[in-house]
Amino acid sequence: MNPTMIRLVALTRREVNRFLKIPRQTVGAPLLETFLYISIFGAALGSRVGDLDGVEYVVFVIPGLIMMAFAINAFTNNSSSILQQKFQGAIDEQLSSPASPGQLLLAFTLGGFLRGLLIAIITFIVASLLVDLPVEHAYILFPALFLVGWFFASLGVLVGVRAEQFDDVSFAQTFILQPLIFLGGVFYSASLLPEPYQTLTHFNPVYYMISLVRYGFLGVADISVWLSLGLLTLAAAALTYANYRMFKSGYKLRR
Repeated sequence: MNPTMIRLVALTRREVNRFLKIPRQTVGAPLLETFLYISIFGAALGSRVGDLDGVEYVVFVIPGLIMMAFAINAFTNNSSSILQQKFQGAIDEQLSSPASPGQLLLAFTLGGFLRGLLIAIITFIVASLLVDLPVEHAYILFPALFLVGWFFASLGVLVGVRAEQFDDVSFAQTFILQPLIFLGGVFYSASLLPEPYQTLTHFNPVYYMISLVRYGFLGVADISVWLSLGLLTLAAAALTYANYRMFKSGYKLRR
């Protein structure tokens, strides 16, 4: 293995080991959340709501829950990890190491991506044990989940670099990320909303992500799958490029 790969693997392994040391938070909490969501929306609301787009309600919401778990964990991992290392001064040593800015960025991004992927897989397994969850279009589902995970992992890097205190990360997650996810159609179909709320939903980027993931699982979507896939690819690429420029210049990373 060449030195470049050795550095990348070592940096990524450090990020992975960091979140594996807290299994109750990385594994236990998502298991509990998934069980509660499915119990509440399946047992309590499912019988009242009925079917959405020809799909049982509890099955309809599960793709959104999987995407939400992927997104929140990828974002949270990277934003908190980078900010913590900025406070500890560890980021300065890494920027002065032989590792290139691209290697550092890739390692941080992969750390959050892998945590989000782990939680998404666990959520999928738990949901599949409780309900019959189909996978109608795997050729759309896998790239969609990859892009969703990469986008939110990159967004976590961006927020972590720009944040100056932990309240900044908490604010971004509580007042920006979670409202976008919950108002993007995780628990409902946007087609059921009255105007102008239905139109306003189209300005929410998460709406396109949920539509993609739901189409991959269930074969139903509120909007063009290829449009959503193209927009998500552009957004993920733009975030990655912006993060690379910050790491290369040391913006808000160097003291």
